[in-house]
Amino acid sequence: MNFALILFLLLVATGVLWLIDRLFARKRRSPGAQSPWWVEYGASFFPVILIVFGLRSFLVEPFKIPSGSMIPTLLVGDFILVNKWVYGIRLPVINKKVVEVENPKRGDVMVFRYPADPSLDYIKRVVGLPGDKVEYLNKRLRINGQPVDMQAQGDYLHPDRLYYSPRLSEKLGDVEHSVLIERDAPSFVPHVLDFPYRENCTYTTAGVSCVVPANHYFVMGDNRDASSDSRVWGFVPDANIVGRAFFIWFNFSDMKRIGGFH
Repeated sequence: MNFALILFLLLVATGVLWLIDRLFARKRRSPGAQSPWWVEYGASFFPVILIVFGLRSFLVEPFKIPSGSMIPTLLVGDFILVNKWVYGIRLPVINKKVVEVENPKRGDVMVFRYPADPSLDYIKRVVGLPGDKVEYLNKRLRINGQPVDMQAQGDYLHPDRLYYSPRLSEKLGDVEHSVLIERDAPSFVPHVLDFPYRENCTYTTAGVSCVVPANHYFVMGDNRDASSDSRVWGFVPDANIVGRAFFIWFNFSDMKRIGGFH
């Protein structure tokens, strides 16, 4: 369901009713007469929908985390806010960029339209920028030939499954964050899809090496062995970007999770 399209259609419908009421209906009603219910409700909802539409389209948009691909940074059930303007102002519904602001940086947690099915929103961490050579071999990340610094942080306890995963600190750009890597999971990438610029990637039993094409990004989940990401379905086009996630505003299971994150 395209909520942005539904909200836009509601905005247009209530806006038309609001204009009819202001320009025609009020002048024709006798003094003291009530507006028809459909005019009254439509005109009264229009300002509310306009504010919601404006905030959601250009400033911030709420999302709920549906999967564990970003554990330990984001957990299933986290409600997050996404900055919509930081990567450029885009037209609602069609998502076409009309004003440049800044480009995604390595380490950003980015929400985007899933390239294989743009009706779905995905969230991953930006690892590779346009022109970068990204290698993920034997579960070690290298960017442009340089290994990304990683330090052991002990084990992470999954509260819902009661098992431990090795937790490491990783630094991408200026952002230091945690990732999980399973010792027993294979290094090769299973179930690779066919995707645009597939020829930019080389797959081996050790993992994958890709050169990121222009106007595209290579993204990965922090839960490295439980994430379907650019290793599987390819690069994220700039046209698919929604915004940068920056704040957890609610979690029904753990109120202490409310706050910013990296």
